[in-house]
Amino acid sequence: MRVDLFDYHLPEERIARFPARPRDSARLLDLSGSGLADRTVADLPDLLRPGDLLVANDTRVIPARLEGRRGEARVEVTLHKRDGDRVWRAFARPAKKLRPGDRLTFGGDLAAEVSAKGEAGEVELTFDRGGPALMAALEAHGRMPLPPYIKRRGGEAEHDASDYQTVFAARDGAVAAPTAGLHFTPDLLARIEGRGVRRALVTLHVGAGTFLPVKVEDTDDHVMHSEWGEVSAQTAAAIAETRTAGGRIVAAGTTSLRVLEAAARGDGPVPAWSGETDLFITPGYRFKAVDMLLTNFHLPRSTLLMMVSAFAGRERILAAYDHAIAAGYRFFSYGDACLLAREEA
Repeated sequence: MRVDLFDYHLPEERIARFPARPRDSARLLDLSGSGLADRTVADLPDLLRPGDLLVANDTRVIPARLEGRRGEARVEVTLHKRDGDRVWRAFARPAKKLRPGDRLTFGGDLAAEVSAKGEAGEVELTFDRGGPALMAALEAHGRMPLPPYIKRRGGEAEHDASDYQTVFAARDGAVAAPTAGLHFTPDLLARIEGRGVRRALVTLHVGAGTFLPVKVEDTDDHVMHSEWGEVSAQTAAAIAETRTAGGRIVAAGTTSLRVLEAAARGDGPVPAWSGETDLFITPGYRFKAVDMLLTNFHLPRSTLLMMVSAFAGRERILAAYDHAIAAGYRFFSYGDACLLAREEA
């Protein structure tokens, strides 16, 4: 499909610089019925049914942005994909002067060697430690990798370390937040449970590629980034039980949807699964695992806009975005949400 079919104009003032407080006070554009309705995320329990299953992503965002030195020169790197216990791919600035074999130091006691160099500012870094020791060093020296469209005069805010983390966060590995999960609070989850809705978790370690616009003219020519995910046996069993009882599978975010669809096999039950996925969902895709989707508003020409267009219909999504812009909704990672029902084939 032509990529320009997924374009729209967003006034810059509609980009959210800070999250709603409290989190569930964010606005919710409800497209789960035949029309659309302006609500808030706090209304979500009333839009679900007893017997539904809410599936959320338990990935935890790591402080993946590091400032360091190559000799006397300053360098900034943003980790974006783990390739081994000590090995990460990263975007570096300035990247032109970096060469394989260069040693980078961060905060005095963390070091990495440039073990390979790619295109468009990408490098491969091999750190001097791995596992929990590396995670501890990142916590000490790194900053949260906020998306590039969150521009503020003062830079990062003191609450970003907690604001850019979901209530589900448990497994280190993401370099971008699964943003639909940012709307949930313990109180909202308690009300969802009180409604008779069960919960389950999946993992998808979100990479920086989630923010990249599609730069080709046709979706067939786009090379999708890959991410590591897992559907546990416990979650697979919960999905099967929900299906048998006639309940709906509600994905909290496109990352939850993506890993469930990567695991799904035909019309059968979703099995336990783990591995890399580069699944690229565009209109025409036949969804196998998910019935409803809670998601934020996505960038023009992005793979995520293409995914939600496949889920709920391109024309309906773009019309809803027009409504959201006119009605003052806040867009992207710290912005508002919408609730979608799967378009029937």
